[in-house]
Amino acid sequence: MSVPNRNWNYPTPIKFGCGRIAELADHCKAVGITKPLLVTDKALASLPITRQALDVMDKGGLGRAVFSDVDPNPNEGNMAAGIAVYKAGGHDGVICFGGGSALDLGKMIALMADQRPDLSVWDLEDVDDWFTRADATKIAPIVAVPTTAGTGSEVGRAGVLTNSVTHKKKIIFHPKLMPAVTICDPELTVGMPAFITAGTGMDALAHCLEAYCSPFYHPMSQGIALEGMRLVFENLPKVYKDPQDIEARAHMMSAAAMGAVAFQKGLGAIHSLSHPVGAVYGTHHGTTNACVMPMVLDYNRAAIEERIEKAAAYIGIPGGFDGFRAAVVALNASLKIPETLTKMGVKPEDLDMLTEMALEDPSCGGNPIEMTRENTRALFDACM
Repeated sequence: MSVPNRNWNYPTPIKFGCGRIAELADHCKAVGITKPLLVTDKALASLPITRQALDVMDKGGLGRAVFSDVDPNPNEGNMAAGIAVYKAGGHDGVICFGGGSALDLGKMIALMADQRPDLSVWDLEDVDDWFTRADATKIAPIVAVPTTAGTGSEVGRAGVLTNSVTHKKKIIFHPKLMPAVTICDPELTVGMPAFITAGTGMDALAHCLEAYCSPFYHPMSQGIALEGMRLVFENLPKVYKDPQDIEARAHMMSAAAMGAVAFQKGLGAIHSLSHPVGAVYGTHHGTTNACVMPMVLDYNRAAIEERIEKAAAYIGIPGGFDGFRAAVVALNASLKIPETLTKMGVKPEDLDMLTEMALEDPSCGGNPIEMTRENTRALFDACM
């Protein structure tokens, strides 16, 4: 093998363990935040775990300001509303609290609140070195607190934002979007509804699987992705069956962070299909990933069969590639994941449009088999 040149980055300080939400105010102060805005989603805003976090902030002298106008697939309108609240309140940092939607939007507020007026968030898409267009000194510090176990945005340097005009999801990147501190408290995930536990857990699996199958050279990510897959297969059924299983919850929270660390190596067709479907139809991202996962395994089989056989052996799944695929199908069924995109509401007349959107998604560049208009359209057909 010729030795490749690659640039590697690994993530933020993580405060992991039960009850560590109690440290929230201390960690904010440690990174220079004195008046944070807690960004969460509409469903979480009134729940006890959010009140608990606000109480910790209040007791620590940081106030209890909150913004929760966050859609499941957040867009630039949500961002503008959040920035207005941030600026009106004179805030100096963001606490991203919740699942992927809240974490991503909180990052966008921190990124854009104090940038020059002529800079659009779309100018900072994860393309080449576009991130250098932003003034890094104007990005507010971020503390991340995930309440789901899937997206891994708490250890990432990007956020996903949906353009409400084009209905396209865009990955917005800047190195300073990496949270200054992340608090991973498994107790915060206990109250997740079953379908969110399922969908976010399968999102973690998708991240690990696609990173593991990506053709790029990144042995650190490769090892993390492999162990992340094992943790999901072992622990997601446990937490779905018994939401109070805190040990399994902790392993799933670890797997979520591991997936996001690992996919620095690359993503692929699962996400290329899922992003446009979610943007157009508003489907849950992780659930959509899970739905298309078996068909994407088939699509990539020629390039990944030997690698998947090794993964299956490590995880303890018999039967090589076919056994691994069957295990994914069985896991989906146990979690009540829709079997096809048709069952998720996708219409046949939209497949040409979705194909074009998938080919524009940056994730397709990490797929082990080149995605073309013809084979991507055939893949969508298979997913229907």
